[in-house]
Amino acid sequence: MLPEQNTPAYAALVHEQVEKRRTFAIISHPDAGKTTLTEKLLLYGGAIRSAGSVKARKTDKHATSDWMDIEKQRGISVTSSAMQFEFDGYHINILDTPGHQDFSEDTYRVLVAADAAVMLIDAAKGVEAQTIKLFKVCRMRSIPIFTFVNKMDRAAKDPFALMQELEEVLGIRSCPVNWPIGVDGDFQGVCHLDTREVELYTGGDHGKRQVEKTVLSLDDPALADVLAEGYRTRLSDEMELLEAGEPFDLEAVRAGRLTPMFFGSAVTNFGVEPFLERFLQYTPPPLPRQSDQGVIGPESPFFTGFVFKIQANMNPAHRDRLAFMRIVSGAFEKGMEVWHSGTNKPVALKQPQQFMADEREAVEEAYAGDIIGLFDPGIYQLGDTLSTGPKMHYENIPVFAPEFFNRVRPKDSLKRKQFQKGITQLAEEGAIQTFLRTETGREEFMVGVVGVLQFEVLEHRLRTEYQAELVMEPMPFRHVRWVTKTPKPVEDLKLTSTSGRAKDSRGRDVLLFENEWSIRLACENNEGLVLAETATRTAEDT
Repeated sequence: MLPEQNTPAYAALVHEQVEKRRTFAIISHPDAGKTTLTEKLLLYGGAIRSAGSVKARKTDKHATSDWMDIEKQRGISVTSSAMQFEFDGYHINILDTPGHQDFSEDTYRVLVAADAAVMLIDAAKGVEAQTIKLFKVCRMRSIPIFTFVNKMDRAAKDPFALMQELEEVLGIRSCPVNWPIGVDGDFQGVCHLDTREVELYTGGDHGKRQVEKTVLSLDDPALADVLAEGYRTRLSDEMELLEAGEPFDLEAVRAGRLTPMFFGSAVTNFGVEPFLERFLQYTPPPLPRQSDQGVIGPESPFFTGFVFKIQANMNPAHRDRLAFMRIVSGAFEKGMEVWHSGTNKPVALKQPQQFMADEREAVEEAYAGDIIGLFDPGIYQLGDTLSTGPKMHYENIPVFAPEFFNRVRPKDSLKRKQFQKGITQLAEEGAIQTFLRTETGREEFMVGVVGVLQFEVLEHRLRTEYQAELVMEPMPFRHVRWVTKTPKPVEDLKLTSTSGRAKDSRGRDVLLFENEWSIRLACENNEGLVLAETATRTAEDT
């Protein structure tokens, strides 16, 4: 039983718990090893028994963090996973995000719930296209970014070249926390710049928590017995260069101006544990969030949180639907009654759950920084705010403009009910966006996505989760714009013959275009027309 809000006991409890919390996302280009690193962090936290599996507590079932059937078939992440574990006195909430660019919108939403990001970089490839996009989102929010240079067990770029790439391509200064020994496929280990200790790896079972290693001081004469002279000479020269470089500045790190760099290999476990230890020391506890009532800090004397993700059918046998909530302030208790911005009514939170990928367990209490799942009977929407304090709204989660459109209909008209339910629920998740056109003289139901692979996921999930086949017909549109201000009724706007009019799932007017030229012409021919590239859920939508 929690102490009463606005009491010293409540404040003391929340302060103690908040200081233990760390909530972060892992971002990268596809195939940089993000899911592998996630599993190794869980391994060190004792949350799983061996790499490649996530152990469900109290059961003998196992599941990888890629829990959807299509993820297992394709070997990619197409949706975010939320997981909690304990390590070294910290309570960690980790968000594993899709790396594939076709599912980047899911990653954007998840980053809103994170207080820091681990940016994973392939040591041989350096900074890649998707990393750049995701980095920009992190930079917009000024959250701390920690760089883990992965796959050091293979031939890699020169570490100094990687540092220069971070500054030139991403525009962020870097400060190595450890330094690799051997980068030509002969990775020996790392030297920790803060302790001047050399950690040499000699092998081990990649699926186990412990790896065989030797730790010696850089100045220890015994180092000559375990590390060849060529490695020692190069390391000594590079250490001199590093000492003249960017100094470590924790304040700059937490402000998102400086990224600490770590080198290692997630697949072999080399460098993962020291990275986790230092990361937890450097990354901040839960950060405050901006609301229409001002900035709300994690130790505010009342509970608040917001919904950043909705997932249907995590357990297909139960046809359930969960709303992922980031707790922003105060303490949560099972069964508590809160005000819900989406309905402007009080709701009781009776079945809260915490996650290990698709495995869950009931949670009695949770605190600012935690990610919990709420049973959703169909009332929650992305961006909804929950509060025991003032009625308030946190900053909107943007809806990004899709770039690919298909007209869709059920293959079997007798399955229309299942088809509509599936399309509606997947749209509410944010996995797709739906639009309705009537200007052609008949209703045309359209689906818009950011990346074409989302159509494949849509088709798969409708078939496996809702038992509905669909027919998809490509549409020529490549741009959608929300009408925020118009000088005349939308149907009277002067548009090109290849443009279209529709309404989104909330009934808002949108215009559809084949190219940028058509967008410019629409604005020129309709003075006073204001179009937006993104849409947000506002208080007026509730």
